[in-house]
Amino acid sequence: MRPLVPLALTLLLAACGDGEPLSPPDARLPDGGRFRGQVVDGLLQGEGRIDYPNGSWYAGNFLNGQWHGQGEWHGSNGEVYRGQFQQGLFHGSGTLKTPGSSYAGTFKLGRRDGEGTLKENGQQYRGQFKDDQYNGAGLLQLADGSQYQGLFARGKPNGEGIRSDADGNQFSGQFRNGQLEGSGTFNSAEGDQYIGAFRDNRLEGRGRYESAEGDVWIGQFKDGTLNGKGELIGSDGSHYKGNFRDWRFSGKGRLQLADGSLYVGSFDNDTYQGQGRLTLVDGSSQSGWWINGQRVRDEQGRLLPDPLELALLNQGALLDKALASVPPSTPQIELYSLTLAGDGKQSVFMREADYVSGMLKSRFGAVGQVNLVNHRDHLDDRLMATRENLAHAVRTLAARTGPEDLVFIYLTSHGSAEHELVLDQPRLQLADLPADALATTLAPLKERDKVIVISACYSGGYIDALKDNKTLVMTASRADRVSFGCSEEADFTYFGDALFAQALNQTDDLQQAFDLARASVAEREGEEGFDPSEPQIWAPKEVLAHWQRLRQQQASKALQSSDRNSAEHAKSASNH
Repeated sequence: MRPLVPLALTLLLAACGDGEPLSPPDARLPDGGRFRGQVVDGLLQGEGRIDYPNGSWYAGNFLNGQWHGQGEWHGSNGEVYRGQFQQGLFHGSGTLKTPGSSYAGTFKLGRRDGEGTLKENGQQYRGQFKDDQYNGAGLLQLADGSQYQGLFARGKPNGEGIRSDADGNQFSGQFRNGQLEGSGTFNSAEGDQYIGAFRDNRLEGRGRYESAEGDVWIGQFKDGTLNGKGELIGSDGSHYKGNFRDWRFSGKGRLQLADGSLYVGSFDNDTYQGQGRLTLVDGSSQSGWWINGQRVRDEQGRLLPDPLELALLNQGALLDKALASVPPSTPQIELYSLTLAGDGKQSVFMREADYVSGMLKSRFGAVGQVNLVNHRDHLDDRLMATRENLAHAVRTLAARTGPEDLVFIYLTSHGSAEHELVLDQPRLQLADLPADALATTLAPLKERDKVIVISACYSGGYIDALKDNKTLVMTASRADRVSFGCSEEADFTYFGDALFAQALNQTDDLQQAFDLARASVAEREGEEGFDPSEPQIWAPKEVLAHWQRLRQQQASKALQSSDRNSAEHAKSASNH
């Protein structure tokens, strides 16, 4: 800010010359200014006006030849001041407008000083000034939407204050020359919070960081990340104490897992790496050397077989067992099911698929079930979710079912904007499942009425490839929208929870259940500030009617079974 010092001269009279009358003007000044007003003892006094050759002018009060009291100044550069003057300078309350800026407040001897509001270059400051600089308590709002409220000194944030950016992130604490220094607090727009030490606006020193999901990091921070000694208290019940590098477990540490197992040893990039011991919940332990989370040598250093290779050898037996357990059709309407959990890096998909499979059996009487699961911890005991295993399962269901039966297919995983369902088993390069490939894989079931539910981002893009008069399709989102709930600690995705854990436990009507689930998802997304996923449905009347016939048959069977049990109970009682 430049000093605001208008021209201030003791205005002496000059000879008018050539008999020119004193009014107008009443006086001509040495600098060429033309004065209209009162002249007392050679000095300008009281109300008056000066017009200068360059176009600038002053109108207001004069005292002893100087601007003094209330007045108005218009500069040739577009500068306009209205307010109080003292000894020729802006002094007291006033407003000053220049090209690109405006100020309303108090002045002292030509400078902004005291309370005022300054707007310039798209930003606004409201608060205290001293010597033309921000000084004291104030609020500074910048053009990019960020702001600082607190104490200023020498034109910059200095002292206690709060800085917020346009995205809603907030820093509070002690500022020094515009930078957060020492103890402070950071709150992110997503709900994360850090309390601890700062340096140059970065996390630096001892602190505590808590994510919106409830994970808590405590330790030494450097350059904005957790490095060195620290601990992580996980929202899932896990607890790590040891060394960190860039927020990740690295070096020696102790990890108590959510399931109660304990690993003590070396880590790298959040995985077991180096020498360590894993103690399981049942008390058994695995000690030795680890690479990328896998134990490769025992305690004596002997090389161990690769779990992935053993799992691949076992896949054939698991597939044969799963397909052999699918019973052939009977004259009655039977429900068969196929579930698939595609992404093995996150447990939510396995948990959700297992719940759906169990529900279809216990609540809806599924008699033949095939479950395909990818999961990092179940390489050797679960039939993998691969395109080939899916194709074998579909062909088996087509062969074992009859035209009177129904097939329920549930697919849960991540999905892409190109409408490809992720199939990912850690350490394997599996091909994903595009919409057209899924339709081709399901072709052997084209003569069967079936229900297909897909919980994945962009899953609405599968409907066109799958829909026909024998296929009801529900998806977690529109073709161009993401869905939510894909986190490691979750038991369900948002759509899976709404449809299976809630709606289908209230009604067995598929259309009604979908409507309830859609409303529930929309409400939850709205509360959490997410863009709506907008679940979709394609529901042929023939399939809905077939489902209702299945439920009626099951209800009739249940009633007959109850009547038989009552009759047998009565007969037994009479014999006694």
